Amino acid sequence: MCVPCMSLVVVVIFQLVLEAPKLCLQFLPQAGLTDFLQEESSEICISFSELKFLGVLQGFNLKRITMSSQPRRVKSVAKAPKSEELPSFLNSTSESEEEEEEAWEPKSKIARKPRLPKKTEAKTKKAAAPRSTVARKMVKKVAIKEEMDVSLPIAPVEDNKMQLLKPKEENADTKSKSLNRVPEVPKKIEINSFQGQNQNSLMSNEKPSTSVPVVKQEKCEEEFAFDEPPSKKIKLNASPEGKPVKKLGGKIKEEFEMNWDIVQALSEITNVEPWVCANLLRLFQEENTIPFIARYRKELINNLEADALREVQHALEELRTVARKTHTMIQKLKKEGKLSTSLLNGLLNCRTLEELDHVSAPYKTGSKGTKAQRAKQLGLEPAALSLLQNPVELNLFSYIRPNTKGLENIQEVEAGVQHILADIFAKDKDTLDFIRKLCQQRYISIQSTLAKVSSKSGNEKDIDKFQLYHEFSCNIKNIQHHQILAINRGENLKILTVKVNIPDGVKNEFCWWCVNERWKPKQFLKPEFMRLFRSSVEDAYKRLIYPLLCREFRSKLTSDAEKESVMMFGRNLRQLLLTSPVRGRALMGVDPGYKHGCKLAIISPTSQILHTDVVYLHSGQGFREAEKIKRLLLQYNCSTVVIGNGTACRETEAYFADLIMKKYFAPLDVVYCIANEAGASIYSVSPEASKEMPDLDPNLRSAVSIARRVQDPLAELVKIEPKHLGVGMYQHDVSQTLLKATLDSVVEECVSFVGVDINICSEILLRHIAGLNVNRAKNIIEWREKNGPFINREQLKEVKGLGPKTFQQCAGFIRFNQEYIKTFCSNKKNELGSRALLTKAGTLAKKKSKLTSCASQQPNPLDQTCIHPESYNIAMRFLSLIGGNANDIGKSDMQQKVNVVIQKEGLEGTAKRLNTTVHTLQLIIDGLTQPEGYDIRTDFDKPDFKRSIVCFEDLSAGAILTGKVENATPFGVFVDIGVGKAGLIPVRNITEAKLSKVKKRRSLGLGPGERVEVKQTSVTSL
Repeated sequence: MCVPCMSLVVVVIFQLVLEAPKLCLQFLPQAGLTDFLQEESSEICISFSELKFLGVLQGFNLKRITMSSQPRRVKSVAKAPKSEELPSFLNSTSESEEEEEEAWEPKSKIARKPRLPKKTEAKTKKAAAPRSTVARKMVKKVAIKEEMDVSLPIAPVEDNKMQLLKPKEENADTKSKSLNRVPEVPKKIEINSFQGQNQNSLMSNEKPSTSVPVVKQEKCEEEFAFDEPPSKKIKLNASPEGKPVKKLGGKIKEEFEMNWDIVQALSEITNVEPWVCANLLRLFQEENTIPFIARYRKELINNLEADALREVQHALEELRTVARKTHTMIQKLKKEGKLSTSLLNGLLNCRTLEELDHVSAPYKTGSKGTKAQRAKQLGLEPAALSLLQNPVELNLFSYIRPNTKGLENIQEVEAGVQHILADIFAKDKDTLDFIRKLCQQRYISIQSTLAKVSSKSGNEKDIDKFQLYHEFSCNIKNIQHHQILAINRGENLKILTVKVNIPDGVKNEFCWWCVNERWKPKQFLKPEFMRLFRSSVEDAYKRLIYPLLCREFRSKLTSDAEKESVMMFGRNLRQLLLTSPVRGRALMGVDPGYKHGCKLAIISPTSQILHTDVVYLHSGQGFREAEKIKRLLLQYNCSTVVIGNGTACRETEAYFADLIMKKYFAPLDVVYCIANEAGASIYSVSPEASKEMPDLDPNLRSAVSIARRVQDPLAELVKIEPKHLGVGMYQHDVSQTLLKATLDSVVEECVSFVGVDINICSEILLRHIAGLNVNRAKNIIEWREKNGPFINREQLKEVKGLGPKTFQQCAGFIRFNQEYIKTFCSNKKNELGSRALLTKAGTLAKKKSKLTSCASQQPNPLDQTCIHPESYNIAMRFLSLIGGNANDIGKSDMQQKVNVVIQKEGLEGTAKRLNTTVHTLQLIIDGLTQPEGYDIRTDFDKPDFKRSIVCFEDLSAGAILTGKVENATPFGVFVDIGVGKAGLIPVRNITEAKLSKVKKRRSLGLGPGERVEVKQTSVTSL
């Protein structure tokens, strides 16, 4: 029997089932339909699955038919039957179903209807009526389920955009395996999947039936694997095909959906590989911190530095801001009834805030509307579209309305049509992409001139500051970041006038392309229409596109300049925070002053305040005050003086240098250094300073802060807001939000990488550890005060507010002094032993149990290293491999054993043997071989201690001097050579050959605190 005839028989059988179920059940086996149903297309099986679901058929086993036809059913998705071959009941639906499907929106959360309880009573002959109702509910249920599962804002699975870590070959194999797989699932799920697939096959027809409710299908055929993702891989330089790594999880969901892929956009903006961007997106989504990612997830980020991670994070936030504002605008326009299909598509294509503003500006509340909008309101839009599509039938004179403003004559009608066409051209994505690409190939310059208003009435001092930019012009590709910031500041002060120059050749080529290629009319244009068409293109460029390009260029230049300024601020701050500490000596801090005297503070080697005083060195009492200073230095055995670089610094330095040259402080060999006191005054009146030094006068607190900045710069400088440290450029002209986020991230990075001793660090320092905040740091301090010192990292889990995620982020950056812990545990053991002898019954039973639980905690030698607790198992296996002992960490024997194994098997071979990555193994080796108390700051320069002073008059051209970098900018580095004023090293004189080869540098640059040797070329006092 042929297929159409058999389909007809099935339809007849279906109708008989509705009227006489018993008769049908007797007829089916005799008709020999079982074998036929096993071989033919799946839509017949689906219809019988519906019947089975409805409980109409009884006693006829469709399970064998359904399961046996699954492989052919999967294939039927790719090759769907034509609509006329489908049974008639699949092509029929009610109007209420269509209305329900159209009214439903996938983004809104729809409460699912509760399932109807199964009816056990006998079925009547009126089974046809409830059938349609239940079937309709089933179709809607499946539709909702399918829509909710695939509502991914970015990177649908079928495009394979988010599975970037997976090679194509593996993807194909996985798909074929998953397609051939027949999972065992409950019948109800099986029927739902049939129903969804049947609708999918209907969608694949070239001419789908309009009567069938269309269900949006976004899942690919891999969904038949029932959410078993294939193994992900990453690319490495040594192995471009990728190596297996730990899976990062399932699909990446973004809150707002756009027409562009966020991973690809992020890769284009930051020049980072897409697979790295995908991993970072997942890591940031899981609330991982930058220090944790940079140290413990190197294999997932291709060993990127923290600065690069911050750049990706900022770019990601910008893209999400654009997406969020875009959808806010869409909802607003939709509510106002202004949203059209073309406008929606244009908004979803926006990648920057400038593009979003360009597209949405005419529709904002309070806007008078554009010329194009006013022309559309007059009814000229059909004329404009007809000019492009069907100009032969266009008659502009028919639009003239003598009594209507804007349509009174042919000139006004042509102007309105021109405005509509210009608006269409200016908002077309392909047109804008062409003009942007064209500008990249041409010479575009930015020009600044002295404003006419400022030249007549203005502050001459301010005008002279911008003398370099009175007549300035530069290619936008070559202009420096500091020049952009300077020009912007001059423009804001109304001293400069700035404009972007785009050559006329760009306009000519653009207009030719629009007329002859992109917007070429489909039919012949009359001369008057061709003139109108050309005028529209020129109007679009001059009035809409050129201003947009100028805004985009200025915005891009300003954004890049601000980012570079913020990054430079961050690099300088990192260099300042990582200045090598001066430990093991008492220090005298001096806050210079004239009228109110110089404030003194002497601190111990452990930063305890020993003495504070005030001396008047510059009011004729210098000799008498010298006796007091000598007595204090001898009393506290202090041989190092730290002088703040504020007011009276130069005179105070000369005073101490003269006494040192005369050996006045003998037998002490006293030296001094100059410290940057930026932010010390602000800190001295802060709540943190009042809490730390409640009994001290704020003026004396600043002297204490100056001394501690040399003893432990990191611990002291984190108390001050980073922007007050004075190591930036144009910090008031950049985005304050971006600046604060970057500087806080740099502080967190420095504190985490240096590490803190959990049992002695302050609360202020602890709150800057990755994963911790003010409340968690406070809880740690309270736990420490209540229960005594921490014994190991595992005890951190007992602190209130420290969950698994927080522990994961902070554990690797917290250190434990093993000698202190061993001593504490030994004392506790002795205390327990003595108390056990004195206690007989149960008087002290509770206290004893408390002490026992504390003593049961055993110290872990790995807690003093940078190894993360998640890698302790690998570290112990590595120790077993090399024959080492955890108690030998940091000793020379450990280094020798590690070298023997690594030289024999190699780093990659050892990592493979331990089933770990090379980066993790290298981190374990570093942690085991670094000496106890290792500090990464030892690689940085210490303060420059001096015994004599150099005067400005002593300088001469050609002299070789040693100085310390004060600040670094994109145009040069300022160096303090001890004459009271800093010297400038232009950036063109800083080359790789002149930099120290000892230090590992990520870029050509010097940072604050670095010691340099300079050659004086000229002397100019500013």
